[in-house]
Amino acid sequence: MNFHLHHLHFSPTLPVLITGLVAIVVVALLCIIGYRRSPNKKRSALLESLRFFITLIVVAMMWQPEWLTVIHPTTKPRIAILWDDSKSMQTTDAELPEMFSPKKEIVSRAEFTKKILDSDLWNALSAQGQNELITRAFSTHPENTALQAAAGTDLSTPLEEILEQETNLRAAIVISDGDWNLGQPPVSAAQKFLLRKIPLFSIPAGSKVRLPDLDLLAVNAPTYGIVGENLQIPFTIRSSLDREVRTTVRVRDEGGRERTKTITLPPNKTTYDTILWKLEKEGSSTMELSFPTAQGELVPSNNARKFTIAGKPEKIRVLVVESLPRWEYRFLRNALSRDPGVELSCLMFHPQLGIGGGPDYIEKFPDKIEDLAKYDVIFLGDVGIGNDQLTKEQCTLIRGLVENQASGLVFLPGPQGNQFSLLDTDLSDLLPVVLDSSKKTGIVETSASPLALTSDGASSLLTMLGDTEEDNPLVWRSLPGFYWHAPVERAKAGTTVLAVHANRSSGNYGRIPLIVTKTAGSGKILHMGIDSAWRWRRGVEDKYHYRFWGQVARWMSYQRNMAAGQRVRIFYTPERPSPGDTVTLHANAFDKNGAPLQDGKVSLALTSPSGSTRMLDLGKDDNSWGSFTGRFTIDSPGAWKLSAGIVDDDTKPVETTLLAQTVDLEKTGQPARPEVLEEMSRIARARMIQPGALPDLIKEITALPEPRPLENRIPLWHHWAVISTIICLLALFWIARKFNGQF
Repeated sequence: MNFHLHHLHFSPTLPVLITGLVAIVVVALLCIIGYRRSPNKKRSALLESLRFFITLIVVAMMWQPEWLTVIHPTTKPRIAILWDDSKSMQTTDAELPEMFSPKKEIVSRAEFTKKILDSDLWNALSAQGQNELITRAFSTHPENTALQAAAGTDLSTPLEEILEQETNLRAAIVISDGDWNLGQPPVSAAQKFLLRKIPLFSIPAGSKVRLPDLDLLAVNAPTYGIVGENLQIPFTIRSSLDREVRTTVRVRDEGGRERTKTITLPPNKTTYDTILWKLEKEGSSTMELSFPTAQGELVPSNNARKFTIAGKPEKIRVLVVESLPRWEYRFLRNALSRDPGVELSCLMFHPQLGIGGGPDYIEKFPDKIEDLAKYDVIFLGDVGIGNDQLTKEQCTLIRGLVENQASGLVFLPGPQGNQFSLLDTDLSDLLPVVLDSSKKTGIVETSASPLALTSDGASSLLTMLGDTEEDNPLVWRSLPGFYWHAPVERAKAGTTVLAVHANRSSGNYGRIPLIVTKTAGSGKILHMGIDSAWRWRRGVEDKYHYRFWGQVARWMSYQRNMAAGQRVRIFYTPERPSPGDTVTLHANAFDKNGAPLQDGKVSLALTSPSGSTRMLDLGKDDNSWGSFTGRFTIDSPGAWKLSAGIVDDDTKPVETTLLAQTVDLEKTGQPARPEVLEEMSRIARARMIQPGALPDLIKEITALPEPRPLENRIPLWHHWAVISTIICLLALFWIARKFNGQF
């Protein structure tokens, strides 16, 4: 039920209306009775009048009052035509209707839009001055290359703006491919058109079938690599061809050196693959990954991507700690000591054999931070705490080394079960697996059991034992099996399982994880759950055994090795940021003696791609490892130069380059999304018009009624001013009753 009182509009339901009227009558009677019984007629009259007035306001609020103002148009009715000018409109997949091209020519979506806008059909809408036509482009792709990556399509905002700006809007028409990636969902704007009772028509541009294309979606190459070593360059290709394609992926550096890999791309699927590359020089190299244009492919411009990789020299310092000279330890020591890129130190905790002898052995575990901080990787064999082994304090030092200085930690458990005593130390959280305490000495197999690579393991450089990616699964299947494995129940959350027990499961957790990795702070962790990798030497001598442990040492020391030999080391995440990302900087600083910097400050000069430089002071972390942290936001694509040094120190600062790659929101070749336009028009009580039916659209708009006057409604029943007024009046009424001697 609706009724008006001048500008006040009420819309109560019938029961609420009757309830309110009854309340008014009852309160009026009570006010009269109270007035007659009161000895002070004057005060009582004021008090009862206030009571009745409050009742009227409360009842009125129950009837949901709105303050209604009507704005009558003073201009001609307007028809708005909004057209999409984003980058995706450059896609050539729009079929011109027969009225514009008898041969139904295929043109770009932008050309299609222009043909429609230039049509004489619109003249009928403005004939005899009955309507005024306005056209407006939205989401125009910027010419400034620095802004193009962030440019996208916002369908909602331009529609809402036209509603706010126009008070006499008769209809609106949107010409677009429907592909939006910015702003609110377009249906939100359509709902506002519905409330204003303004029809929103749409004209789709482009085909909803993806163009035949091979699109190089991403190249996720590492930022750095070791000179002389292979590294993996992952890439992603999406095929929208309806047939299988065999193509050759090519990686080429700026010197012309290249490597190729032939792959098969299934039809209409996304393929993830990698290609190996060997770095041969120090410093930054600009590289390109590409593949040739396939037969029938219509968008060849997305078949190549450039990226940079910095090559660094190698020097890895490794500490191996063990309590028993078992076979795994002996062959691990041999493998690392013969590796020219590794500087090895060993420590033996054996009650009879002592600390061990030889040039690689140290006399005791480093108790000082500056002595321990030199190691890039620590291998912990079958060792624990107590019994002249590690102390809890030393375990705390190891954790700090990993988390704060990007060192690697390898757990190599053994049949003595000493690793269980580490669960009572700070190393417990670093262990990437949950151990089974009911089987502390591990599980002995009656026959040789093989390892099985997981999907993560199959794509990891850490487990790349074959000479090629194709050979690697065959190599792992041919490796000799193991006869003992650690009592592992399951992998912890946030870890990566590379290999599992091929034959044995652990309760409800699936296959027993045996090679597991994780990150901890800025460092890396590896758990090796078998003690017979040395058996991999059978028939091939040292080939696979040495290759595996060499890759482990390099993978674990990756970040530290990139900054070796500097008083300041810089790590940053993400390694390949995009414009708009916030980069977190981690710096480790050392004094002249090589110990972590205790007293001092680290400052960083940040040079943007445009050449402007600003200083950034890094804050000291609350620990004793000389760790400093800072953040900055990438606001433009290109090469950002970082130069970090210790304040008031004459040592040469460390320099590195961060490449911010653009990932354009808008791409050509993407399929149109007419379903978005259709939903918008349906919600706004209109419809999507196919290009060939433009004359019908003109007739529908011509037949529309005159735009209704614009109504502005202010709900009063929940407005803060009304509620505040009621509260104040109630307080006044209560105070007045007290003064009148009433309770």
